[in-house]
Amino acid sequence: MTNSKISIELVYALADKQTLLTFDVPQGTTLGQAVELSGIRAKHPEIDTVKGKFGIFSKLTKPDVVLREKDRIEIYRPLIADPKEVRRKRAEEGKVMKKGGGDA
Repeated sequence: MTNSKISIELVYALADKQTLLTFDVPQGTTLGQAVELSGIRAKHPEIDTVKGKFGIFSKLTKPDVVLREKDRIEIYRPLIADPKEVRRKRAEEGKVMKKGGGDA
């Protein structure tokens, strides 16, 4: 790594609040290294740097990707509900509710 620094952002959103950090890291720093350097896990220990999902500007990204100037790291939370299961239940409820052609 060189002595030059790059400026990055890191964001982690919960249902009721968002944490946004802006800080400098050495050029050549990876996404995973930046998450550790940010100190965010002290405030949010539930963040899993091994199994967690991360992105840069909404694009899913691996922790070994080298960051560039002004990158915005996003830490994604696990889904509360499986979207496929929610759609399946909604479709079943819709079939029950819409029986009959609606003819008067």
